[in-house]
Amino acid sequence: MTFKAISQRIDIDKVRAISKLTGECLEKKKARDRELEAIIQGEDDRLLLVIGPCSSDNEAAVLEYANRLAQLQEQVKDRIFMVMRVYTAKPRTNGDGYKGMMHQPKADAAPSLINGIRAVRNLHYRVITETGLTTADEMLYPENLSLVEDLVSYVAIGARSVENQQHRFVASGIDVPTGLKNPTSGNLNVMFNGVYAAQHKQSFLFNGQEVETEGNPLAHVILRGAINEFGKIQPNYYYDNLLETIAQYEKMGLTNPFIIVDTNHDNSGKNYLEQIRIIRQTLINRAWNPKINQVVRGFMIESYLEDGRQDEPNVFGQSITDPCLGWDKTKELIQEIYRTLGE
Repeated sequence: MTFKAISQRIDIDKVRAISKLTGECLEKKKARDRELEAIIQGEDDRLLLVIGPCSSDNEAAVLEYANRLAQLQEQVKDRIFMVMRVYTAKPRTNGDGYKGMMHQPKADAAPSLINGIRAVRNLHYRVITETGLTTADEMLYPENLSLVEDLVSYVAIGARSVENQQHRFVASGIDVPTGLKNPTSGNLNVMFNGVYAAQHKQSFLFNGQEVETEGNPLAHVILRGAINEFGKIQPNYYYDNLLETIAQYEKMGLTNPFIIVDTNHDNSGKNYLEQIRIIRQTLINRAWNPKINQVVRGFMIESYLEDGRQDEPNVFGQSITDPCLGWDKTKELIQEIYRTLGE
């Protein structure tokens, strides 16, 4: 074994005492969590948007975005429910590159996991308490879920994690909506097996203990496109893709059928402007087919203050990972969705 401890063991309870929700803020979060649960269960017909930066690299920029989004949420709240992406750990295929605020609290400084944990909790806390929005994060490391589970209202499991048994089993013990993406290969069976495992009781080792879970009935699928065997982008938000995904839900008898379309990644080919067209096309498909309208009830959108991406963190509010829609286009898009839902 070549593992070398470079810090003291983290005291989870002590970490959670930092930036802990209390009083009115806690009650508001619980209320929004109940609303989100009702949407997933089909008791509330509002459209869900999980929206925000690809990665939360700068606290000030993320909070500026959050405040703008909160104002817009108030304007569209009767038809649209938004949970803000505050993604703080990023998967890196070869281990290089920016790994998120959890690893690197300042994108232009050296990594520091201890400070990163504090920064992550503080950022979720500030978004919730200062704007009234609730937040989503990706469960890149299952062991780290306990560091933020009391703050996040939505958990995503990415394309490279969905095949992992620990991710699936941990998802079965999460008590908020948890979206599982299809793998980069596009194999929907992999994704649905993950949802099945997440929705059922499991027993496994976690953080050095044997644990049992009750299953998470709010676990659902996220379609994010794929790359085929020839290396070409293969979107999976088209009409037939949606019907096939719904049919698989019915075949497996899963609870609370719910589909989110991820408008970026391999659905857009990381062409961030394509997100607008993908949403328009999906809304047309919803209007055309009642079954699609009933099950396809969410979008995941990558959006920040400025259009596109940058290689170095020099532009305030511009992504340093995947390219995002800027604020002006984001606002126009959400207002367009709102109008379309009212037709």
